Amino acid sequence: PPVGVSKACSSCVRTADVKDACAQCDQFVCQNCSRLCSCCNTVTCSSCSTVDYGDVGEQVLCNGCLIFQV
Repeated sequence: PPVGVSKACSSCVRTADVKDACAQCDQFVCQNCSRLCSCCNTVTCSSCSTVDYGDVGEQVLCNGCLIFQV
């Protein structure tokens, strides 16, 4: 995008930094709405991640890593 153009967060519609995009769906996401996958450390949005409240405690898992959890 051209310099000075901002994108809106796909979750809250606030301004998101152009470099902050979900690794799964490529939608822009602000720092408040982004989630960091506990397994692969990629930035995801709330639609592409799940919070696992298992025995290990609260973990955020992206959809890619979630399929490998039993």
